[in-house]
Amino acid sequence: MAWIAAILASRPARKALGLALAAATIALFLMNLRRAGERAGRLAERLQTSENTHAIQRQMLDATSRRPADRDALVERLRDGRF
Repeated sequence: MAWIAAILASRPARKALGLALAAATIALFLMNLRRAGERAGRLAERLQTSENTHAIQRQMLDATSRRPADRDALVERLRDGRF
């Protein structure tokens, strides 16, 4: 067991361990960036979907506001040729 401590206490082992920790830190940082990018992409897609839904709802409300009030108004619109 002492030989493991002796090897890890040597200068090349400490340098290699420092480089390995730096590489692991960079790899974790890059994976976190990737995950954050995926999350941002999903949020952007969700925003686009909700904007499309709202646009469709606005069109439906606009069409509802232009509909005839009753059957007589509908008949008048059909007679005038305004559909």
